[in-house]
Formats: sequence, structure tokens, C-alpha cells
Amino acid sequence: MKTQRWLILSAFAVLAAMAFLATSTEAQPGFVKLIVPGVWFCEGDLANLGHSNNIIIEMKDYLIVVDANFPSGARLTLETARRISSKPVKYVFDTHHHGDHAYGNPIWTKTGAITLAYVGVAEEMKRYEPARWQASAKQRPDVAELHLDAPEPPQQTFDKSPFILKDGSREVRFQFFGWAHTRGDGFVYLPKEKVLCTGDAAVNGPHNFTADANVANWPKVVRAAQSLGAVYVLPGHGPSGGPEILDGQIRFMTELHRAVDAAIKEGKKLEDVVPPVAAGGSAKTTLTLPGNVKNWVGPSLPAQVRDTWEEIVQKKPHGDIPH
Repeated sequence: MKTQRWLILSAFAVLAAMAFLATSTEAQPGFVKLIVPGVWFCEGDLANLGHSNNIIIEMKDYLIVVDANFPSGARLTLETARRISSKPVKYVFDTHHHGDHAYGNPIWTKTGAITLAYVGVAEEMKRYEPARWQASAKQRPDVAELHLDAPEPPQQTFDKSPFILKDGSREVRFQFFGWAHTRGDGFVYLPKEKVLCTGDAAVNGPHNFTADANVANWPKVVRAAQSLGAVYVLPGHGPSGGPEILDGQIRFMTELHRAVDAAIKEGKKLEDVVPPVAAGGSAKTTLTLPGNVKNWVGPSLPAQVRDTWEEIVQKKPHGDIPH
């Protein structure tokens, strides 16, 4: 993170303090959007602060927050939650193990909240940590200042889906449909309100990260979530929307896999489709995807092509390939 960005973090805290009043149809980083009564969507500043989105769900006597975020994002969302309601945050659900969704766990548990996740999230942390935490601490002051050797795993996990919380005012279902973005991808669904929180299994924009993924299985997972019939879809990154986010995510992963598979069958080599990067240059790919998935195509496409290529050639999910 750039130093100057960190120095203005306090300005974002001020924005968070003001932003909970915003109910515009297009959410923006730092602002909060009311989706249905008692459910708020907080779009994280991914570009500048690396933050994920957060969702705040109001129950009868407490609040549920979806995703712990990075520590700095956790603090902003905690402040927003306190301005939205006097009710305490009782549960924070980690949709998966990545730092921008789970490294804020200590911030929440210090306040008395219980961090919750599908069991696969804790298993992924054991698989990849503490190396990623320690690397992040060298780059992010908010991680370093916690003075921890490893991330804090979720305090409570479940292995049977759905895991349900209800208190007479609202029912919240925490669900697992399989390996897509990570082995632990969790979804949150409110059946009465038809609100679906997807984590990074479905994003709205060029934000897909495929290194820990099962690219071939990803569309199947999103289709399973799609079968719930959500009207409101709240992604892990990018603006909120409706079922079109799920449709687009499925198309993107399908077209990505199809294009890479076709190139392999044509006898091309990886360096033909993802040429070596010259010193000081940026990665590029010769593969193009259809225009109907352009919302999901961005600077990460070369890495996504490489990951998918390796997955197909090695005949196993990319997350099972040492990296």
C-alpha cells in the first residue's frame, strides 16, 4: 500500500461516519447502501485500500457482518455498524480465507464478536499460512501493527450446509456449494428477503483471483447458488446488483475455460498465449473473450489464463498446484 494512502486512512473513517446515510442506487467505495430494511451493503475501496465489501445484517438483538475484511477495513465497518445501530455485532462471517476477507478477525473478536466460517476456511488457513500473513505484514501497516505471527482463524466453523441463525425476526442461512474461488467459499442467504452475499465466488467487475481456484468447477458452484432465486446479489468486490451478477460470473468462468482449452487443443504453448514479460512491462495475453463478459475482463486476465492453462494441463484444480 502506498504510504500516502495509509496517511489518509483517517479521512476514510470520516467518510464511513457520514456515509451510512447514503441510499443511492449505485454504491461507491466508502458509502453504504440500504438493500432491504435491516440489510446494508458497504462497498470497500479495493483500488486504494485493498478492502473487500461488507454486508451488515440486523437481527432482533444483534448484528451480523459478512466478511472481516483487512484490519483497516474492519475498523471502518465497525464504525459504520455502530452508527447504523446500537445493537452489538455478534457474528462476523468469513466467506473465505483471503486476507481482504479474514485478516480483520482480531479486530472483531476483540469487541466480543464471534468469527464464523465454513470449515474449509480454517483448513485453507492451515494450508497457506502463516506465509501469506507474514508477507502481507511487510506491505500493509494495518496487518503489521497487530503484531501477530499468523492470522486468527474463525472461532466457530460448520461442516453441514446450511448452518442457520434465526431469532424470530430474520433467518440467515450460511451455505457451502463447493470449491470455486477457494475450497472454503461460503455464501450467506436471506430466504425471506431473497438477498445473497457471495464473497468472491461472484464479483461484479474485473476482480477474479484464480490462484487458489477450481476454475472448471466454479460455474457449477455459482449455478447452485443461483438456484436459491436471489433477487439481490451482494458480491465480494464491485457494486451490488441482481441475478445478472451470477449470470455474468458463470459466463466469464465458462468462456475463460473454453478459450484456454481451445488454445491447448490447437497445439499452442503457454508462452504463445501469455508471452514472457519484458523488464518493466506488464503481463498480456493473446486470448480474447466474448464481449458479453467484458465487465469481468481486466488486468488480471493473463494470470487467469495462466492459472486455467496449468489446471487443464495438469488435470487438477489450480489450488492443488504448488504455488
